[in-house]
Amino acid sequence: MSHSCRFGNLSLLVFVLLILPGCNALNPLCGSSRPAPFLNSISPASMVFSQLPPSFVLTATGTHFVASSLVVFNGAPLATSVDSSSQTSVTINSSMIPAPGSFNVAVQTPAGNTGNLGCSSGGTSSVRILTVN
Repeated sequence: MSHSCRFGNLSLLVFVLLILPGCNALNPLCGSSRPAPFLNSISPASMVFSQLPPSFVLTATGTHFVASSLVVFNGAPLATSVDSSSQTSVTINSSMIPAPGSFNVAVQTPAGNTGNLGCSSGGTSSVRILTVN
């Protein structure tokens, strides 16, 4: 003897939206959501101001990087090369570092097109600091 559950389309939609909000793995309407990035480290993490080259590559290592992720350097989103889901790189021009100090680095992923379906999507990682002495 087999048992089957039958839900009308409206009942299923209500179940998904009320019982599974934010559960991207379980919510079938969250197919286009993107995970928030997580930033573990940056390289280099420190530099000497008097030895700055005209430009250098900053590498960010973490998780959940996608093709649309951007490195945000001191509040400015930059054109980024996403090498893998765990590594991205960006070219920093020395003009972006006018003096010694601490410079915030984060990775930002824009939201997908999930709309208001109870799906979280995208976000900004925690900040790591590039120290220039």
